[in-house]
Amino acid sequence: MTSPQNIRVQTFLILIVLLALAGGLASQPVVARPTNSLVLAGGLPQQAYQTYSEYGGKIEAARAVVLERMNQFPGLSVSVGIDGQIIWAEGFGWADLEQRVPVRTTSRFRVGSVAKPMTAALLGLLYEEGKIDLDVTVQTYVANFPEKEYPITIRQLAGHLAGIRHYQGDEFLNSVYYATVSAGLPIFADDPLLFEPGTRYSYSSYAWNLLSAVIENVSSERFLEQMQSQVFEPLGMLDTTADQNEMIIADRVRPYVRDDDGKFRNAPHVDNSYKWAGGGFLSTAADLVKFGLAHMAPGFLEAETLDEWFTSQRIADGEETGYGIGWSVSGQDANRRVGHGGGSVGGTTTLGIYLDQGLVIAMVTNLSDSGGFPVDEIAEIFLR
Repeated sequence: MTSPQNIRVQTFLILIVLLALAGGLASQPVVARPTNSLVLAGGLPQQAYQTYSEYGGKIEAARAVVLERMNQFPGLSVSVGIDGQIIWAEGFGWADLEQRVPVRTTSRFRVGSVAKPMTAALLGLLYEEGKIDLDVTVQTYVANFPEKEYPITIRQLAGHLAGIRHYQGDEFLNSVYYATVSAGLPIFADDPLLFEPGTRYSYSSYAWNLLSAVIENVSSERFLEQMQSQVFEPLGMLDTTADQNEMIIADRVRPYVRDDDGKFRNAPHVDNSYKWAGGGFLSTAADLVKFGLAHMAPGFLEAETLDEWFTSQRIADGEETGYGIGWSVSGQDANRRVGHGGGSVGGTTTLGIYLDQGLVIAMVTNLSDSGGFPVDEIAEIFLR
């Protein structure tokens, strides 16, 4: 009969073997698989991830760039994709300062206006199906939207050329729940246009709210349902969803603002149901890179659609606006770049796609008006 002491020794040896095996498995090159949590200077956690070894040196250099700036953010997540695959995804700092919850690659941030290129993807699918004509008036699809002094086309709405106003007063802090897309339109529907459509560029999230009403009225599904079934699920964006306050959403980060003394404070309560299409989604850096990679080449959208969406529109005098259909565009020849920034209450985001280099970078933080994203520095590292 084996003695209790021998049983304890055998159990201990088995545990050692299992741990050794686990360590061996963990050494394989994988993407976005957590291995350990490190504590950085200042008490900030870093969720460490193993990555493709061929990019190891560049990832370490990029990580150092991020760590130098972590005193500017409560939490931050970064992801990089090259040649169709995510090669780095990592979380830094806190998803929740009070509960000491670290940021993970599955942490969901408010991505603000990066919702616009997401909505533009759905718009592109409907355009390809012949359900939406970019050059007809908005009343073609939303008959009850008040007519203005001048007609407004779908293309003008999508390029911020329609003269629809942006937020005013405290509207950015709206805490009212709107059950439907159409319920939020009266916020701006009766206001006069800022200018004759096509003559000026003026950024407007409300123009995209109106576009979501267009999308609903040409389809049989609600806007959010279409985004889920036609965009997020097909692209594997399983951590992207609407920022709905009443729902329990796993890994949703706590949003913060910075006060006049530079200290982090809890962000005020808002309800983003008034602007799903213009700035109401939650996502992760990794999901945003998946989205960007899907726009690198024809596949999800056709080549002609991508070209149309990524071509700068022009105002009446011929001047380029630097904005296509839901995308900011810059560069030319072999240095074309498209992307979008996003600012929300308790969130700042950037998504950059370097079309000719096959590179996508996304960064998200749970802080309003944060700035300081070293996207260009990180891009330079990976483009060397």
